[in-house]
Amino acid sequence: MRDAAILLQVISIYDAIDPASIKMMSGDYLGHLVDDIESKKITLGVGEYIESANPEVLNAVHDAAKVFESLGCKIQEVNVGWMREAALANSTMTRSDGAAVHRDRLQEHPEMFGEDVLRRLQEGAKTTSIEYSLARRTQIEVKKRCELFFESNDFLIIPSTPIAAPTIAGNDAVEQAARLTRFTAPFNLAGLPAISIPCGFTKDGLPIGLQIISRAWADAKC
Repeated sequence: MRDAAILLQVISIYDAIDPASIKMMSGDYLGHLVDDIESKKITLGVGEYIESANPEVLNAVHDAAKVFESLGCKIQEVNVGWMREAALANSTMTRSDGAAVHRDRLQEHPEMFGEDVLRRLQEGAKTTSIEYSLARRTQIEVKKRCELFFESNDFLIIPSTPIAAPTIAGNDAVEQAARLTRFTAPFNLAGLPAISIPCGFTKDGLPIGLQIISRAWADAKC
């Protein structure tokens, strides 16, 4: 966590010549590592979309919620079924944006891409303007939903991934990518700070991640 804070302290500085950089006060990421979390309002995401995860993953995250509670945090559960639509919109946009960035290379040298990446870029190139526009509309709605949610909640916690790390052999890489990002993609879409921290292991010794999300620009808090 300290290494992550040090890195963020460096890369968060405003860059005047970067059109995507936003002028904000730089956070004290290292200083906030020792903040007291007593009385913080933490919401545990539940519902069908989350509960499709591996039971071992769910148990580990529920155990983490109990640890927060023992530290004096206020825990509640909220259905986060809206994440499904957000993840789909994020997939539409990232594939389309990727196809736009690699448009020339995709047409002139498709052999330079790995099979799974090529498939995703080709799918993105087929996205219609209407489909992209609808995904952007979903993004606006998700941002507003999250803005309202974090007015009365400090953090949302859910699994980082619904499964433990899959093996390389015998799996469709594109399908696995969609599975592994279904719990993180919604917050990429919303532009929220989220971090994954270790949260125990499966019976096979594979690591489980706990994802902690907070309001926009609350990176230091998160």
